[in-house]
Amino acid sequence: MKRPPPSLRARALGWLAQREHSRSELQRKLLRHVQADEAAPADSADQVARLLDALQAQGLLSEARFVEGRVRQRAAGMGTKRIEFELAQHGLTLPPQALQQLRASELQRATDLCRRRFDTPPGDARERARRMRFLAGRGFSGDAIRRALAGADAGSDEESPGD
Repeated sequence: MKRPPPSLRARALGWLAQREHSRSELQRKLLRHVQADEAAPADSADQVARLLDALQAQGLLSEARFVEGRVRQRAAGMGTKRIEFELAQHGLTLPPQALQQLRASELQRATDLCRRRFDTPPGDARERARRMRFLAGRGFSGDAIRRALAGADAGSDEESPGD
């Protein structure tokens, strides 16, 4: 005997149980599923919107939690610009306090990422440019990139404590 397909609410709860979703992302997933169903009612977009409103009212769908989780997940390896861009794709913005914290820690995060990714300082201008492109692609500011690479260069001139 074939099981009936899960309801929209069951699908939404299943996706939310796996990870946080933004409202727009969850809406897109649910609408894609509803549109694939030939027997879907004509007011399926309204039905999805009502379901999302109910999930938000119950605290099961929270854009603030989504933003917080995305920042926590991406901060170690991405710059502020990239995190802002990813949130903008979901129709969200960083709260001012989180934006300030990311900007304040950007140099340290760029330096740490550079050290994790590259075990030696850049040997020549070509290698330095490659590292700059890598960090720029990750969304770090130009100032943070220059200062992180300058720190990497300076770190190579210093003797390590074990020497």
